[in-house]
Amino acid sequence: MSHKMKNKIISTLVMISLGAASFFALSCQSMKTQEERLAPRRSTTAIRLDDIKKQLLENPVKAIDLIEIYRDIYNITRNDETEDAGIINQFEAEAIENLRASQIKAIAGEQWDDAASLSRSLAILGVTVENTGMEPDFILADAKKKLAEGNDLAAFLAAVQAHELRPLSADDALLFLERAVKVGQRRTAAFFFAAAAGATGDDATGDDATGDDATGGTVVPAELREYAQSRDSATDMIKGVATVLVDRGIRIEKGRGIPDRVLGSAFFVDASGLLITNYHVISSEVDPKYEGYSRMYIRLGDSTSARIPAKVLGWDKAMDLALIKAEHKPGFVFSVVDRVIPQVGDTVLAIGSPGGLEKTVTSGIVSALSRRFLQIGDVIQIDAAVNHGNSGGPVVDTSGRLVGIVFAGIEQYQGLNFAVPAERLAAALPAMIKGGKAERPWLGLSLSETSSGAEIIYTAPGTPAAQHRVGEGSYIKTINSKEINAPQGLLIPALQDAIFQSRPGELVALETSGSNGELKRRVMMTVPRPDLPLSEAAKVDSRERIAAPLFGLVLSPFRGGAFSSDYLVKKVVRGSVADEAGISDQDPVSIRRFRVMEDDGFALMEISVKKRRMGYLETSMQLPAWLDSPDTL
Repeated sequence: MSHKMKNKIISTLVMISLGAASFFALSCQSMKTQEERLAPRRSTTAIRLDDIKKQLLENPVKAIDLIEIYRDIYNITRNDETEDAGIINQFEAEAIENLRASQIKAIAGEQWDDAASLSRSLAILGVTVENTGMEPDFILADAKKKLAEGNDLAAFLAAVQAHELRPLSADDALLFLERAVKVGQRRTAAFFFAAAAGATGDDATGDDATGDDATGGTVVPAELREYAQSRDSATDMIKGVATVLVDRGIRIEKGRGIPDRVLGSAFFVDASGLLITNYHVISSEVDPKYEGYSRMYIRLGDSTSARIPAKVLGWDKAMDLALIKAEHKPGFVFSVVDRVIPQVGDTVLAIGSPGGLEKTVTSGIVSALSRRFLQIGDVIQIDAAVNHGNSGGPVVDTSGRLVGIVFAGIEQYQGLNFAVPAERLAAALPAMIKGGKAERPWLGLSLSETSSGAEIIYTAPGTPAAQHRVGEGSYIKTINSKEINAPQGLLIPALQDAIFQSRPGELVALETSGSNGELKRRVMMTVPRPDLPLSEAAKVDSRERIAAPLFGLVLSPFRGGAFSSDYLVKKVVRGSVADEAGISDQDPVSIRRFRVMEDDGFALMEISVKKRRMGYLETSMQLPAWLDSPDTL
């Protein structure tokens, strides 16, 4: 037999073997499928209960979240005497006990941030934790631990947070006052001096502020008082401001190579070399979508000064803030604990490097408050002259207190200048200090401020609010059992502030009222906020629903009648894109095209509308909207 014939026979046998093996495998698979078909089907309730059971030990906060969803779907209360209610109540008791155990473990390991987080979630459930400690206790313990480790910035921020929850004792305030004086932070020293004086009942501005209180309390030494009550000059503050340079290599324009440089300002907030600047100044350093060359430096003098390499530690894109570090001991450190809220007309100074001109100080006034240009909160409008290169620099008042952080370059408002409030920097810093992207909690709601309160106009799919079936058209009454009151135009920022101090993964209690006035309280677990929440929603939701949060068009299906339109305008959100375009309630509308330009940060919707005010004359228009809406929670 030839060698060629042998190979042919072997190949044939291999093919037969493979065919038999495939047949056997398919037969087994068919038999397995048959067995699965004969197995009893599990009910949806059984699957949900198993999901809860799996989370009880691993993530008790998530277990509570699933329990609340289960109760809402199946209309079960704690007082029901059904078997399902008994099982759910038992699961809840186990989850709470596991939360307590997690908190005790965190305390034993001196993980004070985790202990405080668990304390907040337990408080939402109405569980007292006096036996292990309250949230202010954990935050203060964390502040003292960080102070002992030499992490001054984080220590001061935590101490201020603890003080706001429960005033510091004189001894504790003096502890932080002494460190503030030692590291040369005068405004921080002033804050803790006032706290110490308040704890002893002394007048912080009087001559007796160094004496004992009536009960023989703590004495504030005269040298500490003198330092805290004096002021820093603009000449001193300039020493704490640097120029930020981001070298992005060479870009080609019209066949010519041009150096690609980003110029900004920054200011020191810790003696270890930590600085604050804008996110948009350093975005190429951390943005995963940026694929080019990027190197960051700071410069402390003029263009002949040495460049000091710097790196990004943490960033909060939603607030346009970033924390960077350079190996340099600054000549001045700005305080971030004052929580200064300026008034319209107050004089302010802006310090920075406009056009690269270092150590430039300009003056002006606070022109307006409560401008809504960022995803979260509001910003300050100032008339102090700032230009390209000022972004990220400090804005201070005449007492040397930090008022805000300059951010410039809003295309539709050329010639106007703005600053992120210092109080929002203080709230964002703890997350940035931990490193990486600062995560914000997210419920999945778009809101509209009305005369009746904060109306929910949209619930994004797949979010906590959607899973808990928070109804569109209802109004937010309380968050964590607290009624949120704010002046007109500031209600949504106030609601954001109510949850943004917490971490994603904590429990939040949301109470809403429906059209019939009935109140409903939901306890849900927050998740990390997407960079562009409405962009994420637009990818999965229908275009008629996404029209509400993006363009302010609340639509309802429309069929029949004298018009061929697809929808009827149920409501136009005041101040929205649709409102500015002259669209009104009950106008028939057809959506022709909807596009999301995520890289550019906006969406376009082409519509045909028959405006009632124009005798139902059909008009085609294109509505643009930014994807980073500030009216989300």
